[in-house]
Amino acid sequence: MNGFCRELRTASFRTNLRSHSNHTSLASAAVHRNRWFLYTRAFSASVDVEPSDTPKHKPKASTPLRRSASASIPIRSNPTPTRSSIKPVITLATAERYLLSRLRSRLPDAQTLHDSWWVPQWGDGGEIFVFSNGSFVCWGLGEGEARRFAREILAPSEVGRLKDPETEELEFVTDPTEKTRIQGDLIILGRVAPLEYPENAPTVPPVSPALPADTLLARYTFSQALSRSTALSGLEESLEDYLSSVALLPHSLEKTGKPGLSREALIKKLGALMKFRQGLNLNRENFSDTPDLYWTEPELEGFFKSMTTALEVKARTNAVNEKITYATEVQSTLRQLLTESSTHRMELVIIALIAVEVVIALIRDGPELWQMVFGSSHVED
Repeated sequence: MNGFCRELRTASFRTNLRSHSNHTSLASAAVHRNRWFLYTRAFSASVDVEPSDTPKHKPKASTPLRRSASASIPIRSNPTPTRSSIKPVITLATAERYLLSRLRSRLPDAQTLHDSWWVPQWGDGGEIFVFSNGSFVCWGLGEGEARRFAREILAPSEVGRLKDPETEELEFVTDPTEKTRIQGDLIILGRVAPLEYPENAPTVPPVSPALPADTLLARYTFSQALSRSTALSGLEESLEDYLSSVALLPHSLEKTGKPGLSREALIKKLGALMKFRQGLNLNRENFSDTPDLYWTEPELEGFFKSMTTALEVKARTNAVNEKITYATEVQSTLRQLLTESSTHRMELVIIALIAVEVVIALIRDGPELWQMVFGSSHVED
């Protein structure tokens, strides 16, 4: 441990030294990078990009669990004879949703487990939980195996494929002497209490599961929380792209007095916002409600809430709702302006039609009216 601390201090000193020596060049590069970002951001809003099979990795320090990763150092740095090696937990979101009914023929050994499709054995000693919200969680598999599963098995069941798949990576160990929990960015699978309702267990236990059966529902619970977070990340990215596409509307209104979009285009944008909010709050696999299973299993509910709290799902959901509310207000104002503009044009058209009708009446009945008005005066004279 002392050697680890010395290396950490040395690395920190070298980093600070390099940061001080390169401060001027980095500041200059940041200016050019910001300008380039503005140009490319505006350009990407108008260019269609083909979907990518490569998951988009977030910077490790930016994800909530990674920011608390230091809490897992005591477990990582003190192995015990009863503890397994550290293995990966990879979550991928590749679509808006999956049609789980299409997986039955492609995965004959899989079975439904509450709100997921459970694959007890895949690849080299791994298991997978597939959720209908467009994400799946792999335990004990590398990223290559996870991507192969998405490409070979899930592709036909995808609905609304994401442009850039979202991913979240954690790790886990098994240790029967420890209590099951999440510590930092490490999941410890250990002792679990008996189920309050035994019928919540799988109806048909698999013949040779890849991981211990006694922690199956704990893995399922952590997986469901991870899948929600990763699906929410996909929604966040799609919303950011959407907001970028409409970011110039207020500026256009300020500079030209016109929104720069037709009424039909604005209505389509509002429809997209309604779709975002529906996916966030109203679908069966939303991000706010606690699944029914956990109302009857307090320990599993604790696992679920600990993971969703660590991933800040509630705060992120509220932030997305606030962004959608703001965008809706902006576009509702623009739609009202377009309606007023349309009404004004309609009034001008009506005035023009009345004027045309008056002209036609004058041309058709003009001589007769002249005679009626001025002819009678001549007769009197």
